[in-house]
Amino acid sequence: MKENQYQILVVDDDQEILTVLEEFLRSCGYKVLVAGNGKEALELLGQHKIDLIISDLIMPEIKGIELLERTKKMYPDTGFIIITAYGTINLAVEAMQKGAFDFVTKPFSFPNIDKSIKRYFEHQSLRRENQYLKNQLSLHYTQKKLIGQSEAMQRIYSHINVVARSDATVFIRGESGTGKELIARAIHLASDRADKPFLKVNCAAVPETLFESTFFGHQKGAFSGAHQTKKGIFEEADGGTLLLDEISEIPFSLQAKLLRVLQEMTIIRVGGTVEIPVDVRIIATSNRNMSELIEEGKFRQDLFYRLNIFPIEVPPLRERKEDIPLLVDHFLTVFSKKYHYKKKKITKEALNQLLEYDWPGNIRQMENILERAVLLSGPDDPIASKHLLFELDPAQKVLDDDHFNGGLLTLKEMEEKMIKAALQKTGYHREKAASLLGISVRTLRNKLKVYNMGN
Repeated sequence: MKENQYQILVVDDDQEILTVLEEFLRSCGYKVLVAGNGKEALELLGQHKIDLIISDLIMPEIKGIELLERTKKMYPDTGFIIITAYGTINLAVEAMQKGAFDFVTKPFSFPNIDKSIKRYFEHQSLRRENQYLKNQLSLHYTQKKLIGQSEAMQRIYSHINVVARSDATVFIRGESGTGKELIARAIHLASDRADKPFLKVNCAAVPETLFESTFFGHQKGAFSGAHQTKKGIFEEADGGTLLLDEISEIPFSLQAKLLRVLQEMTIIRVGGTVEIPVDVRIIATSNRNMSELIEEGKFRQDLFYRLNIFPIEVPPLRERKEDIPLLVDHFLTVFSKKYHYKKKKITKEALNQLLEYDWPGNIRQMENILERAVLLSGPDDPIASKHLLFELDPAQKVLDDDHFNGGLLTLKEMEEKMIKAALQKTGYHREKAASLLGISVRTLRNKLKVYNMGN
């Protein structure tokens, strides 16, 4: 019989039962693993993607209910069917209350086992379908946040619809504040993985020494402080989507390891030796010019090709100004509700000012300016030009303060002043300051050391 995609783990200390169940399940087309006790079962769970466990209830050391509890804690999506004798049906009922799907009594018949397994997978299919419908509503909500009717935005909506139902790796490039993460979420919610995790890791914020542990996990005792085995983000995202935000900031020395995982879809935890398969859809983002990074030897070309299977370019706000009135209306609705005002209006002069501005911080900057304008204008007055406080970017502030007040600065002096201005402007929030300056957090950290401006 043709093998299907489901993998079942059979756990029993009776070797004869293991053998007959394995042969029967394989004849039904399932992939099958077997374990003679609970400890072996937990080890296999850590190494393979298991869809369903069929376990005896009474076993030495780790009993069926304990195995159920530990499985559900670590792998809540894994199904569980209990095999029990007539005298332990009360325990089987207790197991169902703790998350088991069904129980089968000994001596069992193959038709009963088969019926229980099919009911479980049919139940899962219906559950996924219901979750998919719910996620379509979430998708609708998410896409409502992707505001715009410009040709550029219509192209992005089309790209989302085309790529979402595939497993193709997506590379989203655009300036900071353009909405790259929203696009990634929309792709996930429109995909067949919508009921699985959507996880994000900011590559710029992961210290080089913790990169492998963060991405691939570690075994207990792998290094000082590793007091227990921990899954990495690839395992946590298994079955779902992993957003690698600002992928260009991964150190070159570690890019080969990431490439290997993307090619083979297996990971090895730090301190471990077993290859663990993962099923993860990758979406990567960057605000950098990748061609330049490749030419400079800072990013592997083969890794970029692996990531750039389906590229999406997100235009800056200054290149789709026809969307500004829609965005303004959206944010005024949001912030009016947030502060319990009636729907705020905006004067023609203020709207023209927004249309003429270049928006170096894109939509995120607009959101901040409009929220502040709503607060400044109060509950009754329309938003006027005086309420729109366009913050000078650090470079402009440096020129105003120094270039026209006492001569030119050196590039080094200007850079130091820009960094100080960005830190002051963001309340010394390094990630926000780095975004404002258009550099990575790691680069900012190095600059702070150079200028002796903190740890």
